[in-house]
Amino acid sequence: MPTQIDVLEALQQVLQGNFPRLQLQPQAQLAPLLALRSLRAGRTLFAQGTPVQAFYALLSGEIESRFTAPDGQVSVLEHVQPPLLFGLGAFVAGLPSRYEAVAARPSRVLVIGAAAYRLLMDEHPGFARALLAEFARRFDGTLHQLEAARHRRAPERLRLALEQLQRERGEPCAEGLRVRATQAELAALAGVTRQTANEWLRAQGLRSRYGCLLIQ
Repeated sequence: MPTQIDVLEALQQVLQGNFPRLQLQPQAQLAPLLALRSLRAGRTLFAQGTPVQAFYALLSGEIESRFTAPDGQVSVLEHVQPPLLFGLGAFVAGLPSRYEAVAARPSRVLVIGAAAYRLLMDEHPGFARALLAEFARRFDGTLHQLEAARHRRAPERLRLALEQLQRERGEPCAEGLRVRATQAELAALAGVTRQTANEWLRAQGLRSRYGCLLIQ
């Protein structure tokens, strides 16, 4: 059972990871308003179309946010890595989530509910400014992705998708850079077929092996 100290340490980790310039020391009164939650791989944290009662910060593991279209086609929006915040838009707007959040591997999240959100916003103005700046940055990124999806050809979309995966999952290795993603994940993120992704990777001289993309 997590203690109040565990919860406050998790919050401090999240604040430092997302807002390194923010000088905010978590108060003891915040601890009862927060929660830690563990998820096994494949577990849904919240479903598409359902109300979101909190927003979250990933402490360990990986969360996949994905959208399912009416025809059943699934599009991966983001591979959330620690210590990123997610679920913020639907929570703040009070609207059903437009996507689902699923644990891609065993994960642990910090749950920030309405009471904790109000306390942070009302008692710590610096937090509100930092959160607004993060929200604006993500909105700009979403517009960039939308522009790429609608107006750029498949090779450019694949390049942008690979760059995103490099930022989220890139790991140095003896052969160069290992990106922990499959061709299918790259294709889904770029909005192309797996065959198109495979042909593009070969044209770029990139390799796929053991569920990873190797970039030399």
